[in-house]
Amino acid sequence: MLPARSLAALIAAKLTRAALRLTGRGATTLPGLAALSLDPAVAAHIAARLPKGVVVVSGTNGKTTTSRMLADVVRLSGWHPVHNRAGSNLARGVAAALVADATWIGEPRADGAIFEVDEASIVTVARLVRPRVLVITNLFRDQLDRYGELDTVARRMRDAAAALPVQATLVLNADDPIVNLIGDNFAGKVIRFGIDDATVHGALAQNVSDLTHCPRCRARLRYDRVVLGHVGDYRCPNCGFARPHPEVAATQVESDAEGTRFVLGAGEGAAVRVPLPGVYNAYNALAAIAAGHALGIEATTAARAIGSFRPAFGRLELVEAEGRRLRLVLVKNPAGFNAAAATLLSRVGSVRLLTALNDLDADGRDVSWIWDADFEALAPRIEWAVVTGLRSRDLALRLKYAGLKPDRTYVVDGWDDAVRDVLRRSRPGDEIDVLATYTATLALRRTLSRMGYAKEFWQD
Repeated sequence: MLPARSLAALIAAKLTRAALRLTGRGATTLPGLAALSLDPAVAAHIAARLPKGVVVVSGTNGKTTTSRMLADVVRLSGWHPVHNRAGSNLARGVAAALVADATWIGEPRADGAIFEVDEASIVTVARLVRPRVLVITNLFRDQLDRYGELDTVARRMRDAAAALPVQATLVLNADDPIVNLIGDNFAGKVIRFGIDDATVHGALAQNVSDLTHCPRCRARLRYDRVVLGHVGDYRCPNCGFARPHPEVAATQVESDAEGTRFVLGAGEGAAVRVPLPGVYNAYNALAAIAAGHALGIEATTAARAIGSFRPAFGRLELVEAEGRRLRLVLVKNPAGFNAAAATLLSRVGSVRLLTALNDLDADGRDVSWIWDADFEALAPRIEWAVVTGLRSRDLALRLKYAGLKPDRTYVVDGWDDAVRDVLRRSRPGDEIDVLATYTATLALRRTLSRMGYAKEFWQD
């Protein structure tokens, strides 16, 4: 049984959760906040009782998809994990997931945990749950007002790695130099993943890079191949820092509108089919497979689980509405936008957009990042764009400067009106791409749910 204070915190959190669920709310955050306010150690006590331990997935882009893939992988291998599946990824979201899974006396029903964790919370959560595996997907400039500069985020990741138990494993993206460096002074085991295919490079010109100089000695990096931003095949001519050969590698990579396929190199040989388009989803799958490898799960098992993967809300999720298909894509920084744009441009035909820009705390107050995103590459393919959100005028101006004619841009205030305008402007059989920041995605998803086209995101 839990210590008395932790038990009181657990009961209070469970009562909070029950009250919220009675009102039809998701209860993915507030119960955890209540629990941690009463006893900051309650989540640690519950997590310590999980026999298979905890896996934490963090990074700028891809952590929701990667953690969901990994949850599917471990389930197929026989685990019964607790998972913050709804995406509440601060410490309170992790605590809420543990509270929901535990019995009233604090015994977990799950045998392990997969947690997606926000970059700003990674040190706190790592110290709280003591993960046996920490996965870092990538690091890009994102929400400078929340996270600070890239070096600051990387320092947090190093601090989180330093807080791991000695027997823990780090899973790192070999193709991201700043992520790769995190493994340099780590005393435990490190497994790296990456793309070993010389034909894979960025579909868009990589005009903006968040890291141009060696993170070790600050000399200018040289690239033989760039996939996205600063991710690729790099080397430093000054100190010798270079992309290592990854233990889990993708070869023969192919991607189209139906999904992404690759063959695992480094002796694995398993063929992997990811039912999501975009090379960045190959990285997400590789991260999940590498984490599975750290847990002793065969690559063939991981590939089988990933082959039947369903996307999270806003991560290339498809919503049917009056014969139209709305594909929701969360975009929150230049690298993420460019990856999404490259996927859109890989398809044949024109692009119909519903795009939304917010500047609430969860989005980041500074929206200047849209001027570093490559709208210019996308603009010639846009048939029309419906623009909404709290900063819709900024976004419409950005589209204008990208070369989209004003008579193809329609600014619509209000979420309901924007969705209705898209349905009126399109025809049955059309696909509409919805590019939106985090809180805008939530608002549009809530609108689609209220209209009867989708479930609430936390019900998935």
